[in-house]
Amino acid sequence: MKVSEILKVKGNILFTVTPDSPMIDAVNAMAEKDIGSLVVMEGGNLIGMLSFREVMATIHANGGAVGGDTVRKHMDAHPLTISCQAEVDEVRRLMLNHHARYVPVLDNNNLVGVISFYDVAKAILEAQSFENKMLKSYIQDQPMMAVEQGE
Repeated sequence: MKVSEILKVKGNILFTVTPDSPMIDAVNAMAEKDIGSLVVMEGGNLIGMLSFREVMATIHANGGAVGGDTVRKHMDAHPLTISCQAEVDEVRRLMLNHHARYVPVLDNNNLVGVISFYDVAKAILEAQSFENKMLKSYIQDQPMMAVEQGE
């Protein structure tokens, strides 16, 4: 299964923020939209990610407050990115190795979506569930044929 297939099911709605946006606006947007990350865009280009992890680090650094800084100061300026043609197993390995919960998806250097660890887990679960149903169906039909042949 490829990342592009996950995006087809998930949809490719992108929530973005500019690097010069106040952190409080970004945090409010994340809370209002119930999302765990924002893509940081400047001049039509991906320049970073702001996720729950960076927000928590900011709050910790500011003694429990978001503070008055901009997104640029706290964003991940070098986020892990993947191709929409990447296989899910590769993405899962990369996300685990880099402790990445959210990964921007690029198609020819154009941002086409973001997938989360949840999206990957859900896709794998659904694929395994389908495979299990197919195997059970095959097994349920097979024993009768084997018994008939053995008699």
